[in-house]
Amino acid sequence: MANWCSNMVVFEGKPEAITAIQEVFQMMKNKEETSEQGQLPDFITEDNGGYFFNIYWNEGDEGVFQYETKWSPNTEAVRLIADRYGVEFTQEYEEMGNGIYGKTIYSEGILHDTALTDEDLEQFHYNEETDHYHFEGEEYESDSEILEMLLTRKLAIL
Repeated sequence: MANWCSNMVVFEGKPEAITAIQEVFQMMKNKEETSEQGQLPDFITEDNGGYFFNIYWNEGDEGVFQYETKWSPNTEAVRLIADRYGVEFTQEYEEMGNGIYGKTIYSEGILHDTALTDEDLEQFHYNEETDHYHFEGEEYESDSEILEMLLTRKLAIL
């Protein structure tokens, strides 16, 4: 059974392009609900992989989608969507079972992917006795804030 990677992608571009992308995601969502299988847009071939599962978005948030993929982010599929509609995107992804946490920015045809490494993840630890994470002398109830700090620091270096 696959580990599920949580993804959020934000497309930016001309309003008509964002509307067209919204329609693509709506079609994939409808097909998934009917078939109970992950989906790809019709213009992306199966050999590219990166199926979209459990697609959703908040009402009124055009161009902002959340979904799951198996094992890792589907950045290549998202890039193909962006290229087809002439837009840019930011994709955030997380699958902590395999230590995957990062952000991809696609702008002006250039893809920048920044992900935490094992070395980054070794900077904090979980204490079962206190039910807290420990990082740089502080305690945290969740690792989310720590992960975001580490990624923000890494992005600032670029």
